[in-house]
Amino acid sequence: MKLVASIYISPKGVFLNNELQFSLTEENWKKEIYSKLEIDYSKFHKMDALSKMAFLSTETLSNAVNTNKYDDNGMVLLFANASSSQDTDLKYINSYEVKGSPSPSLFVYTLPNILTGELAIRHKWYGENCFYIEEKFDAEFYLEQINFYFSKGAKACLCGWVNSFDGKEECFEFLIENEGNDNKELIKEELIKLYNQ
Repeated sequence: MKLVASIYISPKGVFLNNELQFSLTEENWKKEIYSKLEIDYSKFHKMDALSKMAFLSTETLSNAVNTNKYDDNGMVLLFANASSSQDTDLKYINSYEVKGSPSPSLFVYTLPNILTGELAIRHKWYGENCFYIEEKFDAEFYLEQINFYFSKGAKACLCGWVNSFDGKEECFEFLIENEGNDNKELIKEELIKLYNQ
């Protein structure tokens, strides 16, 4: 097991491997990151906040690390948060209770695992993908899941804690490869440190 790279994005900025890549100045900070990365992906503008953050984090990570080297089924996606898709759920409820017409574009994102689907489609990763609801970021939980998938033959796991609720937005992703023999406790400590930066 080897920690290859990590990324943390929030309105504070974009941090790759704990180093600030760029600060953000605009209120619409996700759109600012999208522009700075010079991405041309029209689906981005229709995504909810969770999917946008995971998309931007994964794009940044993929630009820094060769994620194309994993075959179609070699990459596992493991994501979690504490609020599911509640932010989008409330917007969807508002679309029919207040505006009188349920929004199909919001309905699509009323499941948090839609973001793993977006990533799988974009990068052609057809391995396992899961979205868990956890009380808080728990490095031990991720490492247990990673060990399980590595025992089943996965080559790498892209993991993420992505949250958008009650005015707080953040995405922390990390890539772990099934090679090397790094100490699990050291990786756990490093993940906690990176997340709490």
